[in-house]
Amino acid sequence: MPSQLVCRPERGFPVAALRVSGTLDQVTGDALQQAVRLRLADQPTVLLLDVAGLSIGDPVGLSALSATVCEAQEWPDVPVVLCGADSRTLAMITETPDCAGLRYADDFRAAVASARAETTPPHIRVRMRPVPDACRQVRHLVSQACTAWGRSDLAATATLIATELVANVVRHARTTMDFTVRPLHAGRLGMTVRDHSRRMPKPTDAAVSDPGGRGLRLVRDLTDAWGVLPVTDGKVVWTRMHADIL
Repeated sequence: MPSQLVCRPERGFPVAALRVSGTLDQVTGDALQQAVRLRLADQPTVLLLDVAGLSIGDPVGLSALSATVCEAQEWPDVPVVLCGADSRTLAMITETPDCAGLRYADDFRAAVASARAETTPPHIRVRMRPVPDACRQVRHLVSQACTAWGRSDLAATATLIATELVANVVRHARTTMDFTVRPLHAGRLGMTVRDHSRRMPKPTDAAVSDPGGRGLRLVRDLTDAWGVLPVTDGKVVWTRMHADIL
């Protein structure tokens, strides 16, 4: 009988909660990663995984869990909390070095309540159409956000990065987009754009005479980290920047 894994999300932003039941192995690991990526795309404050109904059918399947931890730590820089693991599952996970970044909680409901009681960090999110005026809108939005959060020192570079992120959607994805800007740990600033195209962006080495092709090179050069999170309905292009890079 083929393995089965069921991932049921629970509503309640900014906390991402996912009930995972069934068997985690080499076959079902991809389903876990896809479900987690959809939750991370919303940029939650924490990711809670209820694994009380999960069994590890194959240690190879733990690579999907470790990949989940790495993705969450890189972006959106949030902790992953495993809730309700039985003794066997817990032992197998704790013996996996790549899962060292996981946190643990005994009770899923209690962990959800505790996470929701915490103060939500500030963030601004806006949905825009893929029209040229979206670039002007996002420049104004980011400039205001930097001023409000006392990071005027980042405003000039941040507005340039935001413009390129949005312009890339206007030129290539041509779908509606959700743009988010938020302060991160250690004085960093995070900006993302989520669209509904599966086409993956990549920087190009445009010639001097080329009319375009430099947008993502600017993003790469002006941030301390950037990446793409593919999800089932499109992708999220994310960035992190710090005053030290200016």
